[in-house]
Amino acid sequence: MLSALIWLPVIGALAIAFLPQNQVKKGSAIVATAILILDFLLLYKFDIKISNFQFSENLPWLENLGLNYSLGIDGLSLPLVVLNGLLTWLIVCFCDREIKERNTLFHVLMLLIHAGVSGAILSTNTLLFVLFYEIELIPLYLVIAVWGGTQRSYAAMKFLIFTAISGILVLVGFLALGWLSASPTPIFDYTTLQELSLPIEIQVTLLVVLLLGFTIKAPFVPFHTWLPDAYVESTTPTVMMLGGIVAKLGTYGLFRFCVGLFPEAWALLSPWIALWAGLGILYGAMTAIAQKDIKRMVAYSSIGHMSYILLAAAAATPLSMVGGIIQMVSHGLVLALLFYLVGVIEEKVGTRDLDVLNGLLNPLRGLPSTSALLILGGMASAGIPGLVGFISEFLIFQGSFSKFPIPTLFSIIGTGLTAVYFVILLNRTCFGKLDNHTAYYPKVSGLEQLPALILTALIVILGVQPSWLVRWSEVSAIQIIARVPETAVVASANLKSSLYEQIFLAFRKD
Repeated sequence: MLSALIWLPVIGALAIAFLPQNQVKKGSAIVATAILILDFLLLYKFDIKISNFQFSENLPWLENLGLNYSLGIDGLSLPLVVLNGLLTWLIVCFCDREIKERNTLFHVLMLLIHAGVSGAILSTNTLLFVLFYEIELIPLYLVIAVWGGTQRSYAAMKFLIFTAISGILVLVGFLALGWLSASPTPIFDYTTLQELSLPIEIQVTLLVVLLLGFTIKAPFVPFHTWLPDAYVESTTPTVMMLGGIVAKLGTYGLFRFCVGLFPEAWALLSPWIALWAGLGILYGAMTAIAQKDIKRMVAYSSIGHMSYILLAAAAATPLSMVGGIIQMVSHGLVLALLFYLVGVIEEKVGTRDLDVLNGLLNPLRGLPSTSALLILGGMASAGIPGLVGFISEFLIFQGSFSKFPIPTLFSIIGTGLTAVYFVILLNRTCFGKLDNHTAYYPKVSGLEQLPALILTALIVILGVQPSWLVRWSEVSAIQIIARVPETAVVASANLKSSLYEQIFLAFRKD
């Protein structure tokens, strides 16, 4: 089943490359729908009580090098696999209106990106992870360079250089770890690597190398400079994929490999990492406030919201880790919604300039439905209760405050600043008076609204019933942090009580 999630889009991409032009979208939609059905089947068959990898597949490949085809899925990887399938389905079925030429190539590349992301998330061999981690780089470079904006060549090359450096650092870290395993054959199996006992100096060195690699991919300040250019110059479907799921490979790597493989070194560096996260949240929020382009504003907001995940990992408590995993999913859904709505506004109005946009909530001549969804998306990004962004941020704050009160306070202030820049965006975009001479915008059709409605429904449903999302990751999150010093005892105690009870008690305490 796990291999099907990787190779079905590859086979589908090869097949649709030979289809007639008018059949490409239909063929791509069929493949994406089949992938999404497999994702739902995984959800149905997944046992939330098991913390180890499930549906494991192990095939010998280059055994002398330690590279084997090893796949598995747990509560950390499952939500991201489903998110990847959902976004791919939405993009190939409904979000390709901006692609006016080379339609076949676009759909082929999107399916290949999906395969690369799924392969990285499902890999339990670190070399195999790096292989898939790098495979999705070339298709992403092409979709930015071919269909992007006026500065697409610059943005695509900058993205390529930064993410290539990220891949090199991750590869160097894993190779060094495998060679230090004191085995005749280098060891790159994740479960075996967890049992290695290395001097703390070596752990810290390898952790720093991997940390730099994954923070470039995420990205976190100060390695974020590729993000605004790549996001702004990309088309709507590209930026939905890039921000919604591809960037999550960086945060997934933090949880899986940095915390999971170097628990002692992580505990040693965690105070500095927490401070880094808090400052990154403030930087992203304040930079977003200064933007005049709504797409660039959403791009900078992403930097701050990704830093919440870094804070969750630094704290390494059961609540913060579950909150971090949920934040990956909630951020992917909210960011995809916001970028899609920004794309609709640019298509209908012809501008993204906050000094020009106004009155879009006008029920007769504006874009009332798009504006209403944009307001809800802004509220979700600001962590308003009842929406999916609230529960993830609340768990992160609740789980991090006892260990790192100052960085957590910075993060809470960042949440308030998030509300500020979204109030600025919504006030200037949705409210005010339309120009009677120029404001006769085309209506948004039901099909154009469908992706935003699906994402909005998920944001609301998972916000009202967060246990439907929390339950998948609870046991795996506890297992990841159980080996981190000063958290092992807490994790063991939490295995005996439900995480939902902790959340309830936290609400009562507040």
